Amino acid sequence: MVLNDFNKLEARAMSQQEIFEVALPKVEHVAAGAVLLRSYAETSQAAVLESIHQIEASSPFRHMVTPGGFRMSVAMTNAGRIGWVTDRSGYRYSPLDPLSGRAWPHLPGLLSRLASDAAASAGFPSFEPDVCLINRYAPGARMALHQDKDERDFDQPIVSLSLGLPATFMFGGLKRTDKPLRIRLLSGDVIVWGGVNRLAYHGIAPLPKGVHPLTGAFRINLTFRCGL
Repeated sequence: MVLNDFNKLEARAMSQQEIFEVALPKVEHVAAGAVLLRSYAETSQAAVLESIHQIEASSPFRHMVTPGGFRMSVAMTNAGRIGWVTDRSGYRYSPLDPLSGRAWPHLPGLLSRLASDAAASAGFPSFEPDVCLINRYAPGARMALHQDKDERDFDQPIVSLSLGLPATFMFGGLKRTDKPLRIRLLSGDVIVWGGVNRLAYHGIAPLPKGVHPLTGAFRINLTFRCGL
């Protein structure tokens, strides 16, 4: 077989997933005020993961419990001035990690700058995050449709960075019954939403099994906020 024939066969053998990743546009306007930045953090992924390991060493991932007593399938931790927590007494932000009783780890400058720059690229130039919720998804873990409404300032957007295994992000409307868009998120993608869709319902479908060279059998999501 000549080399050209071999190359043709090899090209045909590319999986549909590989072709999909190559063909993705860099910027996608999901809805009014909602922008998906494809591969935005691609070159920063290793450094972001190292920052997460440093945060985890001080405040480990844990499965929190909802006010209704259900154990969340997603493991969580926080970095920044305050952290999002849930337990039998409700959803809230707390300046202290309930596991240690100490302040949450500081938000690394690398993460803060990445989120600020992504927000500016999406049309929100004044975003300066001071908190970051970090979610770790194992296969089968999911996040039901919900609104991010525990914050005080809805004029600021939400900035969300994906690492590791691909996931299906569900982005709905302002009512829970609105049919959500289903968006495939890949490692390094950043999605930003604010403005009229700041309180849009959103979630993550159950994570399929897989292995990613960066995160192994997990997907990690970092959600940045400010003005709390």
